[in-house]
Amino acid sequence: MGIFKKKTVTKIYDKENKKPVIKASICNGEQVAGFKDIHTGKIEEVMLIRNQADLDIFKRMYGIDEEIEKEY
Repeated sequence: MGIFKKKTVTKIYDKENKKPVIKASICNGEQVAGFKDIHTGKIEEVMLIRNQADLDIFKRMYGIDEEIEKEY
């Protein structure tokens, strides 16, 4: 029916001061997507990435088209 279809709302982030990154753990391989402040280096974690579908959701949520850098 489609009455209760989930809408995708594009959220915004400060593109001048923050860049999207994936923080990956060397020990257990856990990955968290978020934004890194380019001035302070502090990472704001947004969501856990378990597979490619989660990464695609994160990119779509924030309108990110380019490849996201991984940090260990």
